[in-house]
Amino acid sequence: MFLRHPILSTMTLAYLALVGWLTLTPSSTGFESGLLWKLAGVLRRYPETEWFTFMRLEFIANIAMFVPLGVFFVLLFGRKFWWVAIIFGMLMTVGIEYAQQFIPNRVSDLRDLIANILGAIVGVVLALILTAAKERRLRVARAQGTSA
Repeated sequence: MFLRHPILSTMTLAYLALVGWLTLTPSSTGFESGLLWKLAGVLRRYPETEWFTFMRLEFIANIAMFVPLGVFFVLLFGRKFWWVAIIFGMLMTVGIEYAQQFIPNRVSDLRDLIANILGAIVGVVLALILTAAKERRLRVARAQGTSA
């Protein structure tokens, strides 16, 4: 699989390294100086967006961070094994949240666990939607005895 898809495999490994760096490295400062905290501060200034709190932004960011995991793993393993991406997402986020208990300035949170798993599921669904047309063409071609 990795040899059949070297570019996709490299992108997946780079993505996993980025997630590891973002989630498993000690934070030199508290979250109050982070990008999401600053964005929440800007959004708080306007009545239309004041409901967009730091906690909501963080939840959305955690979902978004795990969407590529679902996409990459469906593309790597194939549509037939979509469930592997969800299981891997669950195992990965449990591992991250467990490890964060021992890393300075990191907080292990059940909300992060839920958001990350939700992100992996969204990624799987997105990948299944994006690959549906090609899958349909391949199925028709197999039924006709030709290749697409």
